[in-house]
Amino acid sequence: MKLLKKLLVTWFLVLTMPSLIHGQELTAVETAERGVESLLQAVAESRDFFLTDRDRYFLRVEEVLDSFVDFNAVAEVVMSRYVVSANAEQKQRFADILKTTLTRFYGASLVSYDGEELVFLPPSNPNADPRADTVVGMELRSSDNNLRLQYQMFLNENDEWKLKNLSLAGINLGRQYFTQFSALMTQHENDINLVLDNWK
Repeated sequence: MKLLKKLLVTWFLVLTMPSLIHGQELTAVETAERGVESLLQAVAESRDFFLTDRDRYFLRVEEVLDSFVDFNAVAEVVMSRYVVSANAEQKQRFADILKTTLTRFYGASLVSYDGEELVFLPPSNPNADPRADTVVGMELRSSDNNLRLQYQMFLNENDEWKLKNLSLAGINLGRQYFTQFSALMTQHENDINLVLDNWK
């Protein structure tokens, strides 16, 4: 159970690193490092609300998520080949659903974060195109084990680094959610509205 909590906390940390980059002044790794500091500060300031005013706590978490995660891009990653069948309204609706789902899921997990060491790893290909999608690695280190993860960042049209997918211990979040989305599409005869109605 303790390992599961660490996994959830780590996923949440990665999903909520706010972008502090303007005009690519910082690398993806530097942006992530500063983002984690901002996130932990926000959680420390809001943690008490988790028990007394949960909506207020999740609202603060969502503000941080909005500053870093491109939920429209996440939705397209999850929809994968089905994205061509979705209209703009359905894609936006799914992006909003994912925002709510992840905010509450990871926000609740982050409450149990107990100060494990986060170490950011250097890029595996430092000479790659600086504007291309960047995979950044990190490790969550504790006395009993280390967990490695990777997250995929991209530069949007405003030259801001945004997160659109991540992998933890070999588990690709986008693929995991795609499996769920695909199963619902089969179950509901490719009716995207029904899929969104039944997303959990």
